Amino acid sequence: MLYATHAEIDLHALAANARALRERAGGRKVLAAVKANAYGHGAVNVAHVLEHHRLVDWFGVATVPEGMELRDGGISLPILKLSHSFPEELVEQLAAGITPVVVDGSSAALVARVAGDMGQVKVHLAVDTGMGRIGCTPEDAVAVARRIDELGLVLEGVFTHLPASDTPEGHDFTVDQLRLFNGTVARIQEDRAVRGLSPVPLVHGGASAALLGHDLTGLTMVRPGVALYGMYPDPATPRTVELEPVMSIHSRVSMVKHVPAGTTIGYGRTWRAPTDRWIATVPIGYGDGFSRLNSNTGRMLVNGRSFPIAGRVCMDQTMLDLGEGDDHGVHPGNKVTVLGAGGGARITVDELAERARTINYEVTTLITPRVTRMPY
Repeated sequence: MLYATHAEIDLHALAANARALRERAGGRKVLAAVKANAYGHGAVNVAHVLEHHRLVDWFGVATVPEGMELRDGGISLPILKLSHSFPEELVEQLAAGITPVVVDGSSAALVARVAGDMGQVKVHLAVDTGMGRIGCTPEDAVAVARRIDELGLVLEGVFTHLPASDTPEGHDFTVDQLRLFNGTVARIQEDRAVRGLSPVPLVHGGASAALLGHDLTGLTMVRPGVALYGMYPDPATPRTVELEPVMSIHSRVSMVKHVPAGTTIGYGRTWRAPTDRWIATVPIGYGDGFSRLNSNTGRMLVNGRSFPIAGRVCMDQTMLDLGEGDDHGVHPGNKVTVLGAGGGARITVDELAERARTINYEVTTLITPRVTRMPY
C-alpha cells in the first residue's frame, strides 16, 4: 500500500553513487556506513543492494541492534561497530560476528574475556588523532596493539576519524591528522614485523569528505556514508564525484478550503491571511521528521508549483498558502513533494537543512519510522 506520506528510495541512484565512490577509492576496500537506518534511507534495503552488487566490502553501524538488524535481514558481509561496546552488549555482538572496536587496554581485555572460547576474535583499534571522541592516543597505540596480541585477539584494523575534512578551513588540520595517523600505523606495523607478525591489513580513516577531497595515501579502506546517499558533506566539499540524490519525500493534499482575509492558520495563530486565500492541508509534520523550523518559511511543490507554508508545522499536518485566486489547480489527492523533484521544480536536502539551521545528514536521518520507505 502506498501511504500518503512516504519516502521514495532510488536504489539505482544508490548503486551509481557507490560505484563512483568505489572508483574514487582507487582499489581500496570500502566500508559503507549504514548507521542510523542508513542515514534514514532504510539500512536493510540499502545493505542488500550494496552487498548483492558487490559495491562494498564492509558495513559500519553505531549500535549492536543496528548490526543485528542487518544480520537478521540476511546480510553476510563483515560488519564493524564503529565504537566500543559495553559488557552486556558484547556476547550478542560477538555471537553475530559483528566486529568490535577497542580503544585501550581495558576495552581489549573486556573483549578477550567475553570472547572466552569463541576462538580468535578480530578487532579494530581506534586511534584519536584529533576528533577527541574515542580511541587511544598515538603515543599509546603501539602498546595497546601489543596488548591486543597478548590477549589472543586478532588486530585486523587500525582507524581514526577526521573531524574537519569537509571544509577548506580544516584542510591543513586534516593533512596533519593523516600524517600523524600514518606515522602511528607505521610504528605499529614495524613493531609487529619485529615480533614476527603480519601487518595489520585494514587501515582506515577516510569518511565521505576525506574520500572526496583528500590524499588518502596509506589507507587501505575508506568509509563513505553521506555521499552514498547522494549528499555532499558540506557545500565546500570538492565535487570530485557526481552524486545522485537517493531519497525524495512525498505526501498528498488532504483538504483544500477558502478562508476570508484575516483568518489565522495553525498553532499560535502566527499566520494571518492578508486577503481572501485558498489553503491546502498536507498530512506531514514534525512527527514525521519535517522540521518545525519550516513554519512560515518553508515550501512544498504541488503540480510543479511551489507554495509557501502557512502557519506552524504541526506534529502531523502542515498547511500551504495557495494564494488568492481559484486558479491554483490544487485538489485533494494531489501529490505533494516535500523533498525532491516535482514537475520542473526541486526542493533539495541542502535547502531543508539551511532552513532548519542544520546539516543535510540530520534532515534525512530524522525522518521517522512512520514515513514508509518505498525502494524502487
